[in-house]
Amino acid sequence: MSDVSASLARVVAALPLPAAGWTRRTDVVVVGSGAAGLMTAVALADAGRAVTLVTKGALGDGSTAWAQGGLAAVLGPDDDADLHVHDTLVAGAGLCDEDAVRTLVAEAPAAVELLQELGARLDLDGAGRPALTREGGHSRDRIVHAGGDASGAEVTRTLGDGLRSRGIEVLQHTAALETLRTDDGRVRGLRVARISDGALVDAGDLHARAVVLATGGYGQVYAASSNPAGATGDGLALALRAGAEVADVEMVQFHPTVLWCGPGAEGQQVLISEAVRGEGAVLVDAGGQRIMPGAHPLADLAPRDVVSATIAAQLRATGTDSVFLDASHLGADFLARRFPGITAACAAAGFDLTRAPVPVAPAAHYACGGVVADLDGRTTVPGLYAVGEVACTGVQGANRLASNSITEGLVSARRCAALLAEDLPVAAPPAPAGGVAGAVDPSARAALTAATTRHAGVVRDADGLTQLAGLLGALPGSAPTPSSTPRRWRRRRCTRWPRSWLPLRWPGRRAAAATADSTSRRRGRSGRSGWCTGSTGAVTCTPAPSRCGPRGGAGGGVTGEGVLRPVLSTALEAAGLHPAEVVQVIRRALEEDLALGPDVTTDSTVPAGARATGDIVPRTTGVLAGVPVAAAVFDLVGGPEVQVELHADDGTPAQPGTPVLTVAGPTRALLTAERTALNLICHLSGIATLTQRWVDAVAGTGAAIRDTRKTTPGLRALEKYAVRCGRGVNHRMALGDAALVKDNHVAAAGGISAAVDAVRASAPGVPLEVECDTLDQVQEAIASGVELVLLDNFSLADTRSAVELVRGSGVRLEASGGLSLDRAAEVAETGVDYLAVGALTHSAPVLDLGFDLRG
Repeated sequence: MSDVSASLARVVAALPLPAAGWTRRTDVVVVGSGAAGLMTAVALADAGRAVTLVTKGALGDGSTAWAQGGLAAVLGPDDDADLHVHDTLVAGAGLCDEDAVRTLVAEAPAAVELLQELGARLDLDGAGRPALTREGGHSRDRIVHAGGDASGAEVTRTLGDGLRSRGIEVLQHTAALETLRTDDGRVRGLRVARISDGALVDAGDLHARAVVLATGGYGQVYAASSNPAGATGDGLALALRAGAEVADVEMVQFHPTVLWCGPGAEGQQVLISEAVRGEGAVLVDAGGQRIMPGAHPLADLAPRDVVSATIAAQLRATGTDSVFLDASHLGADFLARRFPGITAACAAAGFDLTRAPVPVAPAAHYACGGVVADLDGRTTVPGLYAVGEVACTGVQGANRLASNSITEGLVSARRCAALLAEDLPVAAPPAPAGGVAGAVDPSARAALTAATTRHAGVVRDADGLTQLAGLLGALPGSAPTPSSTPRRWRRRRCTRWPRSWLPLRWPGRRAAAATADSTSRRRGRSGRSGWCTGSTGAVTCTPAPSRCGPRGGAGGGVTGEGVLRPVLSTALEAAGLHPAEVVQVIRRALEEDLALGPDVTTDSTVPAGARATGDIVPRTTGVLAGVPVAAAVFDLVGGPEVQVELHADDGTPAQPGTPVLTVAGPTRALLTAERTALNLICHLSGIATLTQRWVDAVAGTGAAIRDTRKTTPGLRALEKYAVRCGRGVNHRMALGDAALVKDNHVAAAGGISAAVDAVRASAPGVPLEVECDTLDQVQEAIASGVELVLLDNFSLADTRSAVELVRGSGVRLEASGGLSLDRAAEVAETGVDYLAVGALTHSAPVLDLGFDLRG
C-alpha cells in the first residue's frame, strides 16, 4: 500500500448521522452559494427544473464574495483564444487538460456577457466595454473587474438577485451531512440539518434526481489563508464518502501577496490582489531592492507559484517573515479609486498602502485539485456532479492562472445545468443513510493547521511530509452529536480528509506540489497526478499508469516525444525554467553523443535486460544547481522504465558522499544518460558555487551580485538559473528586455542624451541603462533620467564619487569590469547596488559530482 493509500485508509470509521425528521423532493439539490452554485441554480430554474440550494452560511457566503481580481476572458482587440490557452497551460505546469482549457477559453466571453445581462455592474472603459487589466501569468489585458477590487462581491450580488427573482428554494444556515444513495451507489439526494443557536436541528432528507456540489475549497486546513471560515472541504468529504474519485488534492495554490500581520495571525487574512501588481506595484525586500527581476521573465507578474516560491526562498535566505509590496508610487488617489477595498483593509490592519511598502507573505489560496469531473460537472458517481473549486476538471493544472476560477465556475455551472436540463437522471428511492466518515476532535485543529502550514506549504520536503502524516495519524477522534455547535462542526468537517493529500515521495518546490510517482489516469489526460477513490467502507489511492510509451528504454536511445514526467516539469517551472527549452538543450546534447550510433561500449558490455541503480554524488563541497535537469536527462533517455528520486533541492549545500539524485532502470539507459547528466549538473553547480562565494564576499554591504550576458550559447536560461541558486540575481536575459546604451551606441547617436532620447522614442517603457567610462558621463546619464548606470572599470575613488552623484536621484549603480573576488568587498562597500561578474557564467569551474552505479 502506498503512503497516500495508508493515510487515506485511516478515515474509515463510521459515525452516526442525526435521524431525518422530514422528507422533501426536488429535481436537483445544489450545495454551495458561490459563483458556481448560484449560476447552476439560476440556469436550472431557467430550464424549468425544480431546484433547492443548500448553504451552510448566509446566501452568498464563501470565497467568491471575497474575490478581488475578476474574470479572465478574451475580450481585447490584441488578444486571442490561443494566447489565453497558452497562458493557462504554462501556469498549469504541464498538468492541464488542454481540451478543457480550450472549452473554458471559448465560452468565457459568453459567461461575462450573461453576467451583464443579469445586471452585473462591471467596470467599463470609455467606449462602454468591460475595462480590462492584467494579472500574473497573463500575456494580455483580459481581466474583467467590478467596483475596482470588488468583482466577486458584484458577481455574488448579481446571481443572488437572480436566484431570488426566480423564487428558487434556499436553505440557509444548513449543513450538508451526507449524500443519499441507492443500493447500487447512485446519488439520489442529501441529508441536511439546520444550524440554529449553536446546534444542528431539524435534520431531514432532500430526495433529488441529482446533487451538484459547489462547495469551494479547503483553505482553512492551514493556519492562515485567504479563504473565509467556511472553506473546510465539505464537498470533497461528501464526494469521497460517496465513492467518487478525487485527484490533485495536494496541489494547493498559495497566493504570494497576503498581508502579513505577525506570526500569530490565523484564519482568514487580507488578500492583496495580483491586480495591484498588474497596475505596477512591485515586490521588494526590507532594503527596498526588488526581488522578482531575474527570477522570471515576467518579473512581478510571473505565475503565482513562481512568485510564491521566490518569496519563500527570500524568506529562508534572510530569516525574515515577510517581503514587502510597494505600490506607493502609484499614488493615493489612484489606489483609493482602483482598489478601495484593499486600501481600506490594509488601513484597518494598520498599514498605509498608499504611502509605504506593506508586508506580505504567501498563504493558502486555492485548491487546484478536487473531485474528478468534466466541465459538464459529471463525476465518477452517477447522480453526483461537481462544479467550481471543489471540482478537478483539468483546467487549473498544478497552478491556477489568475482570475480563471470564477470564469471556470460560471462556465462549468452553465454546462452542468444544460446537461441536467436535457438528461436528468431517473428518480429512484435512496437506501437508508448509513454513517459519516471518521473525524478528529476539534481541540486538535490548532495542531493540525500549524503542522499543515509548516510541512505542506509553499516548499515541501519528504521529511516534513512524513512528520505531517504521523501527526495526522495520531490525532484524537471524536463523534458529532446533534447538539454540536456550528464552529465545532465546521472544524470537524475540515479535518476529515487531509490525510488524502500527502505526497511523501517528492520534495516539491512549488506552491502546488506533485508526487514523484504519479502520472496520468483519468480520461486519457497526460500528466495528471495520482487519483483517489472514496466509499463508505474504505478509501484507496492508486498511482496512475505512465503517460507515454517507451523512449529508448533498455537500448538507451532517445526516440520519444520529449515530454517530461509531470513532477520534473513542475520543478523546472517553479525554478523559472521552461521545460520545453530544457528538453531541447538536453536532446541537443544527447544527439551529439548518439550522432554516430548507440553507445557501442555499453551495448557491448552490458546485457540487454540488465537493470541497475545509480546515484549522483558530490565529491566536494559547493552549492547544487541542476538536480532536476540531471533527472530530466535520465527521464528522456529511459522514459517510464527509469525511476527517479531527488534527494536535494537546488540552492542547497552539496555534501560530499551524500547522493543528490538516485535513478533506477535499464543499465544501458543509465550509462547512456550519465555523461550528459553530469555535464549539466557539474557545470550549473559550479556556477552556483562561484556565485555563492561572491555573495558571501559582499555580505553585509547591501550590494547584490549579478551576472551578465556572457553565457554559453544555448545555455543562458540554465546558467542564469544557476546564478539564482547561488543567491545572485540576473541582469538582462536578452537584448529586448532592457535598453543598455554602451560606447558604440553613444558614438552612433552622438552622445548619451541623444542615445537615451532615441531609445525612448522607439521603445517607450523599456528600462533604460547606460554604461559610463567617466564621471562626466555619469552626470549626463543621471540628467537623462536613466534607471541604471554601469560603472565600467572605475577606480575605487571614482566609484565613491559616482555613489555621491546619484544619491537621492533613484538611479542605481552597477560596478563592472576589472572585478576580482579578493576585492569584491571593498568595491561593494563604496555603496554601489550591484557588482556585475561575467565570470559567474563564462568561466566558473565545475563542481565535481560523479555517477556511482550500484549494480
